[in-house]
Amino acid sequence: MKLFGTDGIRGEAGKFPLDETTVYRVGRILGRRVREENPSGVIGGDTRESTPALLAAIARGLAAEGVSVENAGVVPTPAIADLVRERCAGFGIAISASHNPWRDNGVKIFGADGRKYPDAGESAIERRLPEERATPAAEAVPPVDPDLAAIYARHVSSAIGRPLGGLPVLLDCGEGAAFRLGPEIFRSAGAHVEALGIEPNGRNINEGCGALHPEKIGKAMEAGHFALGAAFDGDADRVILADERGRILDGDDILWILAREAHRAGALRPAVVVGTVMSNFGLERALAGLGVSLVRTPVGDRHVVRAMQENGAVLGGEASGHIILGNLSTTGDGVLAALSASSLVESSGRPLSELADLVKVPQILRNLRVGRRVPLDEVVRLARAVAEAERSLAGDGRVLLRYSGTEPLLRVMVEGVDGEAVAAIADRLCRVAEEELADIPDRT
Repeated sequence: MKLFGTDGIRGEAGKFPLDETTVYRVGRILGRRVREENPSGVIGGDTRESTPALLAAIARGLAAEGVSVENAGVVPTPAIADLVRERCAGFGIAISASHNPWRDNGVKIFGADGRKYPDAGESAIERRLPEERATPAAEAVPPVDPDLAAIYARHVSSAIGRPLGGLPVLLDCGEGAAFRLGPEIFRSAGAHVEALGIEPNGRNINEGCGALHPEKIGKAMEAGHFALGAAFDGDADRVILADERGRILDGDDILWILAREAHRAGALRPAVVVGTVMSNFGLERALAGLGVSLVRTPVGDRHVVRAMQENGAVLGGEASGHIILGNLSTTGDGVLAALSASSLVESSGRPLSELADLVKVPQILRNLRVGRRVPLDEVVRLARAVAEAERSLAGDGRVLLRYSGTEPLLRVMVEGVDGEAVAAIADRLCRVAEEELADIPDRT
């Protein structure tokens, strides 16, 4: 049984493993693991209609094992990581499916260090779950403590060191976890804020808005009333920016902006930035021009954080918008990243469009829905097509095929200096993948 993916447990709410009984049992198992060392935790979640029930289920499971929790209510996932350290807690739990549709939900667990729960800990929970037979009890769920959200907000708004001086900012909170705190934090930091996506109803999270649909904020920015636009995903651990002209800026653009400034200020020590296999080759090339190395990891911010620790790096992230500022946070924090970019716009006196001058190579990413996950090196015809594509790129590009860790998708990425050639290669690989995977029996 595979319970945990690249970012916790995720699935359709109400169905295994996101039914209340299973989540309660996960709470029981986790409770037994932490109660001897530090039997206290912090919990919170996003705005999905299923979140309160799942939050209550895991809290009751923990309570049944003698573990107490503080309830932060609706807060961004990075707030849980921050509060674990602030409260000297033994763990943290965020109930959220991040960028997934409202019908899905998830359980993200953080350790006492504020980082994603170790792989070994997740594996231990997976092994014990089939043996767990406890049924949900009626322990009371702790009420929401608004002071917890306020602690996180103060920490983030003070992180930039100087006020934003009335900088006009447009936020799209994606009807998610940042709908209240996002605007509050920016206003506390001195920005003039207007906000979209701040009327969650439990079912509209990520729907046509936020980081998954940055075209909405890009269009709104075209009127020229704002210096920066920021769109968050459902739990606000990711952000996509838009400049004053409405141009969309992804995580690679944000990493470039922050890395160049940190390097200029002598704060990028060592001269290393951590990205993923999806980071555009243009970022690697631009960083090399500064004498900065790009270390690549598998997709997933837990892998980025681990590589940052191993390399002593202070900055890392993903093209999808997870940005980790290692001196300030232990995980991806969309609000913090957007605030940091806003601070650079204000302090430099330059428009975001000038700061965001990363030159990317053409990159195409296609998502193919699959009902089975066959090891790709066992699909002979597809492996040959990949090898042929790599030969044709002759070292001036990359090909990457991987399964999504959170959705039933095969991701096909091709990049290179010739846009037409890249598109043709992507088309061929997708055709072969569709033909071959449809005929291979499921082995998972």
